[in-house]
Parts: sequence; structure tokens; C-alpha cells
Amino acid sequence: MSVMPDTWIRERAQRDGMIEPFAEHTSGGVISYGLSSYGYDGRVGSRFHVFTNVDNAIVDPKEFSQSSFVVREGDHCIIPPNSFMLASTVEYFRIPRDTMVVCLGKSTYARCGIIVNVTPLEPEWEGHVTLEFSNTTPLPAKVYANEGVCQFLFLQGADQPETSYADRSGKYMGQQGVTLPRL
Repeated sequence: MSVMPDTWIRERAQRDGMIEPFAEHTSGGVISYGLSSYGYDGRVGSRFHVFTNVDNAIVDPKEFSQSSFVVREGDHCIIPPNSFMLASTVEYFRIPRDTMVVCLGKSTYARCGIIVNVTPLEPEWEGHVTLEFSNTTPLPAKVYANEGVCQFLFLQGADQPETSYADRSGKYMGQQGVTLPRL
């Protein structure tokens, strides 16, 4: 597998709609987002699911209860100390069959104790990416909507996989906004 450069990402985004909306590199007064040398810095949307223990819910991936979080919308969100939040990317991704995408948190947030976790985007998956944020600090932490939060790295295989995410009819195919755990 090879990490793909900015020229490949731009071409696929413009030609195939791989990333919509697509942005060239944007900085200055915001946490940077858009095209980078070997990746794409994704933005977080303005709808946030913040985990809370008000209703004494148990977080269970097999029986996920919506009472385990509260929904907030706005230009930012505060994650309570030692807590967790879900959100989704502004961008909608369409991953080519010969490509796998991994995601890393941006250093600006990592230096503030905010960890961004995303599972890999498999070949032929498409949708808004659900982002997982952990505030590892004993202090409240702020996340800004419509600004960069993570970097997607595109890895192109020498061959196409025998079976893609679309071929398997993956359960998170085509997700819109924050998508909760499914069986």
C-alpha cells in the first residue's frame, strides 16, 4: 500500500466526488482543514452527542440507549472532564475500491488532551464519518464546529480487494450525521 499525495486526493475528490464538500487547505483564525500534503483534514459538524450519566445508563454496544447522551448543536461544544462525545464530519466520503483510509487526530486537539478516534474507512464505504472524542483531562474541553479535527490518510493498494464494504452491505454504509452503534 502507498500513501497517496495531495494531487491524487484532489483529482479523486473533483473527478469522483470522493470528498464533498472538498476544500483546499484552509487556515488563519481557524483550526486548519482541507487538503494537506498526504491527506485531508476533516471538519466536525455542529451537532454533538455528549455522554452523560444523568439517567444512570449503561453504554452497551449491543443495546445502545439514547439516554446515555444529550444532544447539543452550535458553533462549539464543551466535553466534560474525563468524558466522551460523538459527532460527524462535515464532509461526505466515497472511498474508491482500491483504497483504505485511516484517520488520526490533529495535534492541536491532542495537545489539549482531546483524543479523536475513527475506525478505518474501508474500500467502497461511503457516508459522513462518525467521530469519537475523548476528553482525557480533568478540565472541560472545547471543540469547534466547522473546523479541522482529524486527518484522513488515503492508502492505495496494489490490487483491489476481493470483497469491499459495499459488497458485504456493511451496516454503516451511507450513514448521515452521527450514527450510533448497530448490530
